[in-house]
Amino acid sequence: MGSISRRSAAFVLLILSSIGVPIKSAAWEQQGVASWYGGIFQGRLTANGEIYDTYGYTCAHRTLPFGTVLEVTNLANDRSVRVRVNDRGPFVDDRIIDLTYAAARDLDMIRDGTAEVRLVAVDGGIPEVRFTVRVGAWSDLENAVIHRRRLEDADLEPTAVLGSDGITRIFFEDVEEAEVYGLTQTLNTLGYTELHVNQTTSRH
Repeated sequence: MGSISRRSAAFVLLILSSIGVPIKSAAWEQQGVASWYGGIFQGRLTANGEIYDTYGYTCAHRTLPFGTVLEVTNLANDRSVRVRVNDRGPFVDDRIIDLTYAAARDLDMIRDGTAEVRLVAVDGGIPEVRFTVRVGAWSDLENAVIHRRRLEDADLEPTAVLGSDGITRIFFEDVEEAEVYGLTQTLNTLGYTELHVNQTTSRH
């Protein structure tokens, strides 16, 4: 069981880092190359489900939680603009953020297409993230009930939902970032090692 626990812990830490667990610092910064996108993307859905508006002040970032507010400064001319993360990208190795046309225009980087920038999270601009930890799914209702009771006997409070497909899914929802690791370790000791951890909502 010890080696399984270590693998599970490593998996959870990898998941948390890849989905962008917010950095607990009022002065979070990142420096690198910014680009901008518009044109064919106008009116399409962004990664958080919003309609992309190239004349709005939003951006794409690979990991920061949706809703994060950033101040972006063009290091070549010291122009700044504030944008909100609502999309994922850019998917080019040397770039750290994709801006709308409006934001890129304010930074005077339309002609060049890219610019060296500094990103700073606005005070209070990184939301508090919540997670869902899925334990498993069972087609046999009685089996699902047994697992739910087992979790409840361990002083846990799982949610069990019977879907229209006849599958019962057991999960923990609205889990705070600080609680995710401990919860997954407890589940691991109970034998639940195939866990799925997903960022679900962000709250200020």
